[in-house]
Amino acid sequence: MAITVAALAEWLDGQVLGNETLLIDRAQSLSKAGSGSIAFFAGTKVAGLKPVEGAAILIAQELSGLAAPLANERCAFIVVKHPKEALIRVAGRFTPRRARPEIGISCHAYVSATARVGKETNIHPGAQVGAGVIVGDRCDIHPGAVIGRNCRLGDDVVVYPNVVLYDDMIVGNRVILHAGAVIGADGFGYRTVGGRHEHIPHFGTVRIEDDVEVGANTTIDRAMVDETVIGQGTKLDNQVMIGHNCEIGRHNLFASQVGFAGSVTTGDYVVCAGQVGIADHAHLGSRSVLGPKAGVHGDIPEGQRYVGVPAVPEVECYRSVLALQKLPEMRQQFRKLERQVAELAVLADQLRKQIGEAEVAESRLSVKEAVSRPLRDAA
Repeated sequence: MAITVAALAEWLDGQVLGNETLLIDRAQSLSKAGSGSIAFFAGTKVAGLKPVEGAAILIAQELSGLAAPLANERCAFIVVKHPKEALIRVAGRFTPRRARPEIGISCHAYVSATARVGKETNIHPGAQVGAGVIVGDRCDIHPGAVIGRNCRLGDDVVVYPNVVLYDDMIVGNRVILHAGAVIGADGFGYRTVGGRHEHIPHFGTVRIEDDVEVGANTTIDRAMVDETVIGQGTKLDNQVMIGHNCEIGRHNLFASQVGFAGSVTTGDYVVCAGQVGIADHAHLGSRSVLGPKAGVHGDIPEGQRYVGVPAVPEVECYRSVLALQKLPEMRQQFRKLERQVAELAVLADQLRKQIGEAEVAESRLSVKEAVSRPLRDAA
């Protein structure tokens, strides 16, 4: 249902600049905003901010004075404290989440007679729940999901289609496992015996703590012994790989295609951008940040920002990048210096020859003087 800009502003505790009577019925990105839509401006400077006819744009309070001259009867700005958060609220109003279905345990699902399922939990058709499994209250086990034997799931867990939990996995409360995630496969461990690679058995488990979100097709390997741990509140993007015996701290953020080798540990609030790779047994200190494609071969100090391959402190890497950008100019300067050195070498040779000839002439005069002096004295 469409709503006026004035009503939206009141709901968001904002201030309107421009036409308060415009009707808004959807949220869009600023690049695609059109008549009837609302978007937000992410910048902190008025440069780049343009009114959109028939649309409302959420802006930060510090831009209100600069945006006022741009407002007119064909558009509107809504001044709020946090434009992005305001847009999320508005988007939720126009596109509310679907109500959670109440299907209970489908007759087309397989649930072991020894499994215990909490109240208000949905197990969709095609899901499998193994022997000895404990599933908490208000969980959703979607089609194709496989919960191995003796797994334990807390309350309000969502297991999306085709997720696989191997035997003996431990999952906390309010955990989300997106489609295709695999929890508890054996780690990549082999030993060479008689020229053959023999698999090392893995006897441990995986423990996922409360409020963790695991992205689609992400894999978390079971420990060889003890536990692979994903700490409370940590969020893993799609296609992340966590090796055996890793212990990930609380509230970490790992973007897509991050890969951790075995026995890596992290502190809290660690951030890894896309395609970061961590060698085995490394430790990432709390609040450290690793830039895209960083290759880490050792420990990262607490609170530090590292980038590059191999990963180095951010400032050091940027200095190297700036130096590389100057290489063409430095190459020209080097060639110029080579030419100058060659010219100086030629001049030096000429000077040496001149000095040598002068010394020979002087020595001849000295000999002549030595011979002629006794003759003069005798005369």
